[in-house]
Amino acid sequence: MDALKQVESTVRSREGNLLDLSHRIHAHPELGFEEHDSSRWCAEVLSAEGFDVDTGVGGLDTAFIASRGEGPLHLVFCAEYDALPGIGHACGHNMIAAMSVGAGIGLGALADDLGVRVSVYGTPAEEIGDAGGKIRMLEAGLFEGVHAAMMLHPGPVDAGNVPWNAASMFDVHYHGKEAHAAAAPDLGVNAADALTVAQTAIGLLRQHLDPDALVHGIVTHGGEAPNIVPAHTTARFIVRAPDMARMDRAKERVLDCFRAGATATGATLEIQGGASPYAEVRNDPVLMKLYEEEAVAVGRDLAPSSGFGSGGRGAASTDMGNVSQVIPSIHPLIGIDSSPAVPHQPEFAAHAAGAVADRAVVEGAAALARAAVRMASDEAVRTRLLGREG
Repeated sequence: MDALKQVESTVRSREGNLLDLSHRIHAHPELGFEEHDSSRWCAEVLSAEGFDVDTGVGGLDTAFIASRGEGPLHLVFCAEYDALPGIGHACGHNMIAAMSVGAGIGLGALADDLGVRVSVYGTPAEEIGDAGGKIRMLEAGLFEGVHAAMMLHPGPVDAGNVPWNAASMFDVHYHGKEAHAAAAPDLGVNAADALTVAQTAIGLLRQHLDPDALVHGIVTHGGEAPNIVPAHTTARFIVRAPDMARMDRAKERVLDCFRAGATATGATLEIQGGASPYAEVRNDPVLMKLYEEEAVAVGRDLAPSSGFGSGGRGAASTDMGNVSQVIPSIHPLIGIDSSPAVPHQPEFAAHAAGAVADRAVVEGAAALARAAVRMASDEAVRTRLLGREG
């Protein structure tokens, strides 16, 4: 049996364990940096398969690195397992975890024969939008010596080189002054009015932003009571664009809108967070071609390049983008036939534990493992990867 068939056979022989892992994570959604059960379950499955597992890496309680093999080529599968507030695994991270674990097990069985070190990185808190787990692991030096990083994300359809935007998320605080809203409003400084002015300005700004720039946010605190002039209001906003440069330009204009709210009302503006934005994903074209070929080989039907949003747009963001800026990486989609449901809808969460998703978990893991075999055995690809400074 050749290596491609062997790693796929290994993955398929673990179908029960992989689907159990996916379903358990799905049934017990945990928010970013709180994924204690999910990360432990992933680590336990890998440990049982002979992987050396280090937990709590990079100072993150729910991060881990599981490795097998001593070869010079270091290939990494990134596992995500955090959920969304209120709607659980509506981004299908239960599947991401199971696919990366499965791919690691498949490749790990041949690690020494292929001359690779295979690792599964448990990367928490992708959904928090600022300084996510991969960014913190990068900053801790945990990706040093890695030659390629891979992961799969569920979507309505299979697609390879989809766009992933740069994004910055930050919190806005306005500080004003309380007063009786009826008897002495002139003595107050209305922090809620400041936020209203800012939101109105952002609405007007949208016409003049780059057509691919996106701004969205929520009010997280609007005041204490209607008869008290609000002295403190807060909001959380995200600015996105196809790359970091355009995102930075759009963000500065959005921040001007928040400054306008402070100027108009006399409130004090404070911005928190946003210092560790998510970069756009830079898919390595050679590695992506290998993945696409192996995805077809295991039975997937890839759509033309598209995103997982409405109309095939790809406006989502991920901290895998930061990894891809410094390490050859791929971040394709695997379809779960969810249309019209898309990620971050409750309906998508239901699809992420269905029969079609279960098939995707096994085939996705097999495709990733087969693509990794190609990376290790193709002399030109291997030489290029090893020639990088890890």
